[in-house]
Amino acid sequence: MTTKAEGDAAENRALTYLRGHGLRLVARNYRTPGRGGGEIDLVMREADGTLVFVEVRKRASASHGGAAGSVGIVKQRRIVFAARHFLMRVPQPPPCRFDVISMEGGGIQWMRAAFDAG
Repeated sequence: MTTKAEGDAAENRALTYLRGHGLRLVARNYRTPGRGGGEIDLVMREADGTLVFVEVRKRASASHGGAAGSVGIVKQRRIVFAARHFLMRVPQPPPCRFDVISMEGGGIQWMRAAFDAG
């Protein structure tokens, strides 16, 4: 399986998991135009209207910081940049948060509000 195929499979699994917890898909693989921008794996909406920007990370093991540890400050900034770009299309931006879904060794962990835009 290619790295892209593995990433797509992880996003599919995360999407199924989040839908099972009542979230609704708004957008998938949202990218800002041009170079140097950002990408958001999944944009979801909670039942209360909160917009959730989700980063999906998969690692074979927890070595080297694991899946969650791979969402460093540079990655966070790119996600926040993409989220701001996404929100420019929304007339009344709802409450938002940044979540991370990490997968290691077959397990899945949902970190709500894993980081903020500040």
